[in-house]
Amino acid sequence: MRLFSRVLGTATAIVLFGGTVVAADPVRVSGTTTVGVHNTYERGAYTYLAQALDAGAALIELDVWPNIITREWKVSHGDPLGNDNNCVVADSPDDLYTGTRNKNLEHCLDDIRVWLDAHPGSGPILLKLEMKTGFANNRGLGPDELDSVLRDRLGDAVFRPADLLGGHSTLDAAARADNWPSRESLRGKVIVEAIPGTVEERNPTDTLRTDVEIAQRLRSLHAAGRLAEAQVFPAVHNAASGDPRTRYADAGLRPWFVVFDGDAATYVEHVDTAWYDDNHYLLVMTDAHAVAPGIDARTPTEAEALRRVAELAAAHASVVTSDWTGLPNVLSQVLPRG
Repeated sequence: MRLFSRVLGTATAIVLFGGTVVAADPVRVSGTTTVGVHNTYERGAYTYLAQALDAGAALIELDVWPNIITREWKVSHGDPLGNDNNCVVADSPDDLYTGTRNKNLEHCLDDIRVWLDAHPGSGPILLKLEMKTGFANNRGLGPDELDSVLRDRLGDAVFRPADLLGGHSTLDAAARADNWPSRESLRGKVIVEAIPGTVEERNPTDTLRTDVEIAQRLRSLHAAGRLAEAQVFPAVHNAASGDPRTRYADAGLRPWFVVFDGDAATYVEHVDTAWYDDNHYLLVMTDAHAVAPGIDARTPTEAEALRRVAELAAAHASVVTSDWTGLPNVLSQVLPRG
């Protein structure tokens, strides 16, 4: 069995391939690499969403559609009006593995909360929301309503932008000061990130996208002394060299982005990813299997997947994702970052 160690802060992290960190606290969440599952909500991935958490997935991804007819948040890959997912109505742990699936976002969040309540030593979990068509703020489905449903369903389990901010002036200043808490203190917690959706990004008429709307909300709430209301970190989507926040014409929005999310191969081949680690930004690397030499997207050998995770941890990823649903020893990895 391969073994390696690295000094993190004042503690030494001892990591076994096929296991998790043996001794790593106080290690900040910004200093580790974990593993998640792409499109975790799909029934082809797991029969029930809770099974992804049972398997050790540190990132859960939900594709969210604002249904402007029913004024509901739907969760599916391709149906803007209905649900197609593995979420159920759960009030207790026993409910997580039974009953009718295909539920609204609220019930997916309930599943996560109920599971965390039953596993208080687990986490933190990164909840990734792909807002497929963006928001529909003029129909009552905007960033404030999303915050509201997250607050109502997850309660104090959410690690909020205000929790990172502390006494700093912006999220960027807080991240660069490494104001992220330790992993131990985030047991039972959820960090929520949102990215623009594939439909939204391909829509030339959409001039106000998810990332900008959320960043505007953070800035406005902070100015009003109400940042604690915000539940979501906006993510800069798609890998790019340099500081990708320069894409935002409004420079005042840039310091409200500290989460970055994009293709692993692009990051590894074209980007100085040490910049993210040096500034303690969270970096989600997707499609880990596609980094050369490619490995199977769903069923690589455990050894292949473990090597890939270690490679991307060395490349400064905070979270690595693919479709490795059947590899719990890989999904449960917690490695030193960088």
